[in-house]
Amino acid sequence: MDDRTSALGAASIAGDALTRFFERDAISVARDLLACRLTVGGIGGRIVETEAYFPDDEASHSFRGPTQRNGAMFGRPGNVYIYRIYGMHWCLNFVCTPGSAVLIRAIEPEIGIAAMIERRGTDALTQLCSGPGKLCQALDVTIALNDRLLDREPYSLTPTAPEQIVSGKRIGITKNAEAPWRFGISGSRYLSKPFR
Repeated sequence: MDDRTSALGAASIAGDALTRFFERDAISVARDLLACRLTVGGIGGRIVETEAYFPDDEASHSFRGPTQRNGAMFGRPGNVYIYRIYGMHWCLNFVCTPGSAVLIRAIEPEIGIAAMIERRGTDALTQLCSGPGKLCQALDVTIALNDRLLDREPYSLTPTAPEQIVSGKRIGITKNAEAPWRFGISGSRYLSKPFR
């Protein structure tokens, strides 16, 4: 039985299972989130790409300590941290130990695809959720859903069978850019960018 199976069981995670799963280092969580099914308001799919961030990581929002903007990142394990990049795109993160988090970079659309198509304005399945901003738009994630636990509405996270994982450098950062803390499902067509 792997860490994910023992931590999550077979149903949506909640309560103590949520804490057990997320109260670990961000790399382990980032890897174990792959292939879990994430839904927001009943719409979503399998997570296919993640990135890990730590409080001593210069690329992390928590590097300089708690602020009004990043306060949710110092919440309980399994807390949701949402922020905006480039003044236009929301990004969805799950808190591990305080100050550590996993960015959800891409999902494979499975449930509520018609709603995702309408929100994104495209019917190209591989483009619906292939990046942090795209998946937030497709799942209607905004700052209004920040700073709440993943076992609270509208979120649901359910394990599925593990997949083969690949790793590489994180995307879109300049500090600590060499850290190989981006993880994905090998061969997925729904990644934000291929692994090289």
